[in-house]
Amino acid sequence: MSDLADDKILNPQQQQAAVALMREYLAAPGKENGKTFVQEEAAMDAERVALIEKDLAPLVRSFLAGTLPFSQFKSRILGINQVHRSLWGFGGMNGRMFFNVVANASEGASEELDQELKAVLAEPANETLAASRLKTFESYVKRIGDAWVEAGNSAHSRPKLGSVSFFVSYFWQVQNRHVWPVYFTNSVRTLTALNLWDQTGNRAEDYLRFKRLHEELAVAFTNASGKKFTLYDVEHVFWLKGGNPDDNEVAEPATVGVTIGIETAPHVPVVAEDRVVLPDSFVPPVVAVLPLLARHDGRYSEAAQKAGTSIARAFERAIDASFTILGYETKLLGQGQGRVPDGLAEARDQNYAIIWDGKVRTDGYSMGTDDRVISNYVTTQSRELKRRSHLRNIYYCVVSSVFAEGYDEQIATLKMETDVNEVVLVEAAALVAMVDIKLHDPLGMSIGPDGLQRLFTSS
Repeated sequence: MSDLADDKILNPQQQQAAVALMREYLAAPGKENGKTFVQEEAAMDAERVALIEKDLAPLVRSFLAGTLPFSQFKSRILGINQVHRSLWGFGGMNGRMFFNVVANASEGASEELDQELKAVLAEPANETLAASRLKTFESYVKRIGDAWVEAGNSAHSRPKLGSVSFFVSYFWQVQNRHVWPVYFTNSVRTLTALNLWDQTGNRAEDYLRFKRLHEELAVAFTNASGKKFTLYDVEHVFWLKGGNPDDNEVAEPATVGVTIGIETAPHVPVVAEDRVVLPDSFVPPVVAVLPLLARHDGRYSEAAQKAGTSIARAFERAIDASFTILGYETKLLGQGQGRVPDGLAEARDQNYAIIWDGKVRTDGYSMGTDDRVISNYVTTQSRELKRRSHLRNIYYCVVSSVFAEGYDEQIATLKMETDVNEVVLVEAAALVAMVDIKLHDPLGMSIGPDGLQRLFTSS
């Protein structure tokens, strides 16, 4: 528990609002027939615990004990989270990318990185030690970032200090999930939007207040419901509004006694109970609707028909808008132009282009059904791009709701038969998240090798 467990963070009105949201969580239906939201989250938690006990905790212990080299520790942690990416969202900007960028910036001083990680990732005995370790690691990350830029690298490619709390708390909760909640950006935004909490700018202290708030709410929710609430359970209460940080679905906003029939982008809580709050996301509606169009949400069929188009074409236009906002020169192809991809996104200054297709699928897209057609038009378009724009790298990208497993052979074949450097599968919710990050911090996300291009260099 907290070192300052007697210091309340919430006033009575805030606690009342949080309890009301907790009751909504307990009564919420799930996405699967016959299951409640609580039951679905409990099943996910069981997967988390099993993975921690079987794989993650032993890996962390071995690394901290010095019996597992850093390179193996990093590759195995990233590999596990890639396969089980829906459990924590570690495969995103604050986890996987931060880990890679820190390793790159520390190249030439790998022994120091090894020692810094062992110092910060070991579970702290108390909050005072936790704050000290977070501040020390943040100083280290800033120092190697400064050195990275001074060596002539782009400032955009330096490790982001804002990722430290998520990255470290993930490993702390692997060691003790009953004490250390993960500092999800999504949870922070939702709590802020619900007027339950605000960041101060002191990252170490903010994490400790985030931890204390979860502890306070666990007690309040347990007392109000008669059901034992863990830190995981508290986390899920706010996922009901803000969405799972790595889920393919998006959250349904509530208004004063009314449920709006259009869902918002991930991480965009809109209102809480009887209090209207300002939205946190800059994502425009044309992009926010991508995940719903991707899975052919029936509510949009009639709307598309009235607009004189189809869900598939609306999906393509939303993808094109996303790439435009991200900073690419775009061209929408697709319908009426023969056997061609759905669109192009060029980054001429960075010497690459993306050939992309949008696949609307209720149950996810499986590669292999249209390989020959894709191979033909990707070959034509990639050669034309290289001839016309003299671009060095060409990537083929498929955007859909989700993707079936077992596509390695198809990707390898497409890379061998065409001129593309890589084939990348992007879930619609991930594209929305990219736009959200870009609009929140336009200068912090480039489309070059120190930014988005890096995402397109791996299948």
